[in-house]
Amino acid sequence: MDTRRRIQFSAPGAVEVVTETAPSPGPNEVRVRTEYSAISPGTERLVYEGSVPDGLAADVSIDALEGEDLSYPVSYGYACVGTVVGRGEKVPDGWMGASVFSFQPHVSQFVAAPDALVRLPDAAASTDAVMIPSLETAVNLVMDGRPMIGETAVLFGQGVVGLLTGCLLADYPLDTLVGVEPMEDRRVQARDLGVSTVPSVSALPAGLKGEEAGGASEAVRADLVYELTGQPEVLNEAVRCTGFGGRLVVGSWYGTKRAPIDLGGHFHRSRMRVLSSQVSTIDPSLQGRWSKERRMSVVLDLLSEVQPGRLISDRFSVSEASSVYERLAGDASMLQPIFVYE
Repeated sequence: MDTRRRIQFSAPGAVEVVTETAPSPGPNEVRVRTEYSAISPGTERLVYEGSVPDGLAADVSIDALEGEDLSYPVSYGYACVGTVVGRGEKVPDGWMGASVFSFQPHVSQFVAAPDALVRLPDAAASTDAVMIPSLETAVNLVMDGRPMIGETAVLFGQGVVGLLTGCLLADYPLDTLVGVEPMEDRRVQARDLGVSTVPSVSALPAGLKGEEAGGASEAVRADLVYELTGQPEVLNEAVRCTGFGGRLVVGSWYGTKRAPIDLGGHFHRSRMRVLSSQVSTIDPSLQGRWSKERRMSVVLDLLSEVQPGRLISDRFSVSEASSVYERLAGDASMLQPIFVYE
């Protein structure tokens, strides 16, 4: 009997590895053996901790999670890279041996229709490809922020998504690009990607702090601000750093946590725009020309240039899943862990 291993969140703070019969591909499906799956440190930490709304749909845009919600027990995750090792009779033989990416939970093998898979370029390294969701999110954040020549941009949070967003923004002819990140090792990585960094808001250049000077607001504040920390209390700092008519792009998901925001003097008169950015959809104003398929083609083209796999910090076997999530919940320094399947 062919079996597979699947990681399951059984209850808040509880993870188990389930061994079960592996599904067989239908006539129009292929079987994929997983090589790597990437953990989303922010989202999966919330699922592990139980900080997600009861009954919330897992992600209606991901076929493997269709019909699933975040009630326990739940298998969650969305970044698997592997090889096609079997096919149904209606699938062309050319799919055999293909390297593919799929938005799947953490599982050692799975079946899927070919059109639900992303066939990888020959030159793509598996460790880069497993980072596709984070790079796609960064592309989406840049598209939503619409950076312009000569602007000042500030990124709060230099986790994986923040680092990749900064890497992409570093190619724009901005006047200033600065990341706010308290962890020194992440600031070093950001600088290697072309982003100047400071450890806190208080270390930002004076004109970006949102402070009062001489009884009046300072003239210079950021044109474009990203909140990518996953920490609700940081949102208020991001508001204070956003200038008149500026854009504040919120890419964090706080789950059930609430963000205290001061919507007083500065916000009230600033005419800033606060934008929610989430990768499962395209900005409605762009949907006439852009599709998720077009955006994914951009991501695939960027893989070899950006090399997101260099941000992988930890590798674990599936059997270590319980201890991995326990560590993730208490260790904010873990940048990008992945599971390795043998």
